[in-house]
Amino acid sequence: MANPLLQVVREQSKGNAVGVYSVCSANKYVLKASMLQAKKDGSGLLVEPTVNQVNQFGGYTGMQPADFVEYLHGLAQEVGYPADKLILGGDHLGPNPWKNEPAEKAMEKSRALVERYVAAGYTKIHLDTSIPCADDEVPSHTPMDDQVVAQRAADLCRIAEETSAGADDYTGKPVYVIGTEVPIPGGAEGALHDLEVTGVESARETLDVTKEAFFSRGLEDAWDRVIAQVVQPGVEFGNDSIVEYDSEKAAELSTFIEQYDDKIFEAHSTDYQSMEGLSNLVRDHFAILKVGPWLTFAFREAIFGLSHIEEELLGNDTSGNLSIFRQVLEQTMLDNPESWENHYHGDEATLGLLRKYSYSDRSRYYWQQQPVRNALGTLFSNLSSSEIPLTLLSQFLPDQYQAIRDGKLNNDPEAIALHNIQQVTGLYSEATRFKTLF
Repeated sequence: MANPLLQVVREQSKGNAVGVYSVCSANKYVLKASMLQAKKDGSGLLVEPTVNQVNQFGGYTGMQPADFVEYLHGLAQEVGYPADKLILGGDHLGPNPWKNEPAEKAMEKSRALVERYVAAGYTKIHLDTSIPCADDEVPSHTPMDDQVVAQRAADLCRIAEETSAGADDYTGKPVYVIGTEVPIPGGAEGALHDLEVTGVESARETLDVTKEAFFSRGLEDAWDRVIAQVVQPGVEFGNDSIVEYDSEKAAELSTFIEQYDDKIFEAHSTDYQSMEGLSNLVRDHFAILKVGPWLTFAFREAIFGLSHIEEELLGNDTSGNLSIFRQVLEQTMLDNPESWENHYHGDEATLGLLRKYSYSDRSRYYWQQQPVRNALGTLFSNLSSSEIPLTLLSQFLPDQYQAIRDGKLNNDPEAIALHNIQQVTGLYSEATRFKTLF
């Protein structure tokens, strides 16, 4: 079968509103729920860890690229999803984790990073060399020079091509995404009101200089597999606000990409968009939709609901067997503030709310911490020992209550949590229509 991502590009060139959503998460439950969604759809599933999550030094997950593949295959076996339908990508591959080092050292590590990803079977490679390194003389809040970014991207592409030499064009050779969004990955900080859509001239300049850099290295064949450019279509979310997609504001950019029958746009930070917004993004050629924090936000919502149910059921238990999950998560975040303290601002009451309920969901960095894992295990164990009363599900998790009443969901705490995540993946499935390619 031809690479489904190339098929998305072909469908878009025919004027068909078909896209693909990319799951940017290493959370075990998010990945299982996403696989269950793809299993239901009979489709492939695109999963993309970021360079900070997974790299040759382990990233914050502790996994190298090959480790993450093994991890995904194990989860696929658990849920009965065919592992050969997984489409693996690497997000923001480049010098970002080593930006405080000189450029040559950071790029040396970036080359090794790309080699590891491609060798492990990742076939969608986002080349992001837009981050200034320690010795790059770039004024604060000023973008890197396009020529430097393009030359570094081409340098990394060369490594990817050498690593994949001999692979079949349609299955083994990577496809590439170039460019980067202006807001930081994972959501913007502070208040959001409006965003500037990427200008046509800026998008054209990125394509032109990157093509020139590829061709100067003899990477013409690889350029044919550059399927997408990351742009800002005017979507973003912050701690407590969402900028909704506006087709009119993105109309000029959307029309521009139509002159390239082998290119589409990739949109980051599409989390929390409405169904209409997601569908319109795909229609307007922003056909690769990245989603991450919304999925862990939905998981956190379900776990908080289950913890309230546990308290109602077992709150008078004096044996000390309560998970006190919400308190454990809060204390773990307070004890290890490095993943949220530079992102959340305000008085103590505001910070407490943000740690729990922010759209940016910095709590997602704490699910692998041992106290949180232990509390989650206790919560699931307590609620698995007897059937959860429907009356409490109606109070705290009404969507899952209705699904159980309708016979569509087992009354099981993990199944309930996965179902809430699938409320989100289901929207992306319908909006992208990716399943129609299978």
